[in-house]
Amino acid sequence: MQIINRPSEVSLICSHAKGTIGLVPTMGALHEGHLSLVRKAREMCDFVIVSDFVNPHQFGEGEDYDKYPRVPDKDAALCEKEGADILFAPSAADMYPRGFSTWVEVKGLTDILEGEIRPIHFRGVTTVCLKLFNITRCGKAFFGQKDFQQVCVIRKMTKELNLPLDIVRCPIVRDPDGLAKSSRNAYMTFGERERALCISRAMFAARRAVENGCRAVEEIEKTALEEIMKSRPVAVDYVTVRDPETLMPAENAAGSVLLAAVRYENVRLIDNILLY
Repeated sequence: MQIINRPSEVSLICSHAKGTIGLVPTMGALHEGHLSLVRKAREMCDFVIVSDFVNPHQFGEGEDYDKYPRVPDKDAALCEKEGADILFAPSAADMYPRGFSTWVEVKGLTDILEGEIRPIHFRGVTTVCLKLFNITRCGKAFFGQKDFQQVCVIRKMTKELNLPLDIVRCPIVRDPDGLAKSSRNAYMTFGERERALCISRAMFAARRAVENGCRAVEEIEKTALEEIMKSRPVAVDYVTVRDPETLMPAENAAGSVLLAAVRYENVRLIDNILLY
């Protein structure tokens, strides 16, 4: 595996790569969720690139950019073990040279849910993803379902800008106790982690309700919220049932997605589950 920092070097190598290039965009601090994406890319593609870049432009004022976990040596070892061909680890100066002023925005879909709470977040996500797609010339890019809205936004951008690649959404990876894997889980105290298990319990309770015939959106949201409130969160930003394509409020719980964002003292967690 090669570790490369310069975008131009990655572009040169990718221009000569044979077969399908698979990209796994990450911000590092890799865990089993990320590694499942690398394995899927290895399965589906001939050449696999993992990007490891904490993107400053998707963090708003007062968010955790400075304290976001960075463990580059560990990340490199994990990527090599999983068979990645390149670990692309650029600096912010490489990705955003002096005078950078070009941004990609997906209107509408980024104004709700996470976009309403974190106004500049998705502009940073779409811009860096488009840059990564162009640098690597990937034919497939792999994203985790945990960031459900992010995948919807990236798919919409890809479709509307006629980008020649497929966006592959991969399932959430959870710990044995149900907690969704996240780099930010490292922020939690033991007590917070125990409380946060109510989020995944809420997800699965909602799915069971739909499987048992409940179709009322309000009832599903109430079931999930009541379970989450047992954990005494600092705040619940949203618990909502949405259309899985448009993220508009769903009229029927069956075939929808339940999304939640919950704050504890040291961390803000998101989770979701598809309801069938």
